[in-house]
Amino acid sequence: MTPDLKTNASFGITPLVTGIIKDAQTLISQQLALFQSELKEDLGRAKTAAIPLLIGAAVWMLAGIFLFTMVAQLLVYLWPELPQFAAFGIVGAALAIAGTTLVLVAKAKTDEMTPFPQKSAEALKENIQWTTKT
Repeated sequence: MTPDLKTNASFGITPLVTGIIKDAQTLISQQLALFQSELKEDLGRAKTAAIPLLIGAAVWMLAGIFLFTMVAQLLVYLWPELPQFAAFGIVGAALAIAGTTLVLVAKAKTDEMTPFPQKSAEALKENIQWTTKT
């Protein structure tokens, strides 16, 4: 015996649409949780990488100061008629050019990066569009 669709409310269109809407809401909330989890994971990795990077950069900067002071003094030693301020100016100008070049390269690379998980955002966008169509 087959159930009568008109007499049994559990087989109607309303419960089906309600179930679809509940499933869509569950899917969207799960994708938001995934998005949040990916973002936290990315921030954690960035923090873990940033600490040794900053310490290394500080040590590297100190070493650079000593090395480039040595280069300026070497210029004065090699050309005794060169004033000391000119030697430091030559080294400073070379460093400024190199630093500017590195900053521009780094800026170009960071402009290519995305600030949040792209895959999760696209999936969430598709699900929201699908939900609004129904």
